[in-house]
Amino acid sequence: MAKRIKTEHVGAKNGGGYWGKRVDAKKLSKKLRRAHDKTVAAGDGDSAMQGDETAVDFSESGEWVETTLDHVTEFLSGGTPSKARSDYWGGSVPWVSAKDMKRFRLDDTEDHLTEVGVHNGTRMVPSGSVLILVRGMTLLSDLPICVVNRPMKFNQDVKALRPKSGVRADFIPYLLLGNKDRLLSSVDLAGHGTGRLNSDELKSLKVLLPPEVEQRAIAHILGTLDDKIELNRRMNETLEAIAQALFKSWFVDFDPVRAKAEGRDTSLPKPIADLFPDSFEDSELGEIPKGWQLAKLGDVATHIRRGVHPDEIDATTPYIALEHMPRHCIALSEWGTAGGLGSNKFQFNRGEILFGKLRPYFHKVGIAPVDGVCSTDIVVVAPRTESWLGFVLGHVSSTDFVGFTNSGSTGTKMPRTSWSEMARYAVVMPPEPLAQSFSEQAQPIVDRIIALIHEGRTLATIRDTLLPKLISGELRMDDVRSPIGGGGNA
Repeated sequence: MAKRIKTEHVGAKNGGGYWGKRVDAKKLSKKLRRAHDKTVAAGDGDSAMQGDETAVDFSESGEWVETTLDHVTEFLSGGTPSKARSDYWGGSVPWVSAKDMKRFRLDDTEDHLTEVGVHNGTRMVPSGSVLILVRGMTLLSDLPICVVNRPMKFNQDVKALRPKSGVRADFIPYLLLGNKDRLLSSVDLAGHGTGRLNSDELKSLKVLLPPEVEQRAIAHILGTLDDKIELNRRMNETLEAIAQALFKSWFVDFDPVRAKAEGRDTSLPKPIADLFPDSFEDSELGEIPKGWQLAKLGDVATHIRRGVHPDEIDATTPYIALEHMPRHCIALSEWGTAGGLGSNKFQFNRGEILFGKLRPYFHKVGIAPVDGVCSTDIVVVAPRTESWLGFVLGHVSSTDFVGFTNSGSTGTKMPRTSWSEMARYAVVMPPEPLAQSFSEQAQPIVDRIIALIHEGRTLATIRDTLLPKLISGELRMDDVRSPIGGGGNA
């Protein structure tokens, strides 16, 4: 066997190490990586998840046992097929990287591999597998842990964990989450200030493992809460899609006007249908409904600038920054608190629209679910009157509007848009009674989205309270009943 000269890179893959000549070590590192990638590419997902001759069987134990993470799980490494090969990318197979690991249940990813790409330098894990981020800037503030809901590939910054004998797969994510603070405390710095979770420290983490029947009960309790949180998130996606579809039909495609012009039924209640004209007229933007006006977003919306000094903000005030805002989703379910803020912020009220102006192509637009303060990289938008809420929200959260702000943004590496640019966006303005009618349709949807957000956060608080007590054995299953129906010993 060849003598290994371990660089930092090689050490991360093979554990421990010493330093040799940098040039030789880098050559060896590349050689080992190529060999590793060939090994990965040679096996399919299922076979890669099988086999562990050194597994320790905990199934016979009827007591909680203290052990280490590498005695209860097998660690699997991923990889990145060559980015230079266009035939590897753009397919239908999900490939997980750090940017995807923002949800506990992972349904899909931003990047996908082709059938050719999946056999070159990465690894497939089956549905239900647990992924943990072990390298990346995110580790400086958080430790993403996900469960994949379908077979997926993953990159070299991520580890997949496979349970060994006597350990339940659905218990593993909660074993990790219950020790999240300890794991975060062991994150160190790799090159360029990147966070790194050392594999040796990860594997040697001491954990308490309950009997399998208790693992099942704990996973059931916590999994039920996570399932409900996920259901709320999906319901919000559906509600948002309904609102967007209705907005597009009324104010972009002009479907009711087109139906009346063609003598068809609008499928709307008569009082609403009567608000639409039955013909079109020419304009600078092309054909628009007769009687409607060409206008700018600034004619119906305004930028709320309520600047506030950090000394004037209560530490418990909800705080929303760009990192709290998901992409392509108006449901803002994450926020922090204002304690420790060191610069001026903007105040916002529940129901106002928040638009991320830094790198607007990230499409970070949402409805404020609480009163609070936000980063000055967020534009607070409100309709000039309540009648225009739905109309303004529909436009500001649209892909066309985000594309407009992106094209007019300034700066190369960190482009920004501004309210003056946003306000110039051209709109076809309906009569106010019609805008009011749409807001009456949209407002209950917005209210429901906000209610589901708060319900989800309440469930998350219950889960986070139970988790450390259950994982440590402080709270036993005999003392617990599921907060959402059912018992703890399913």
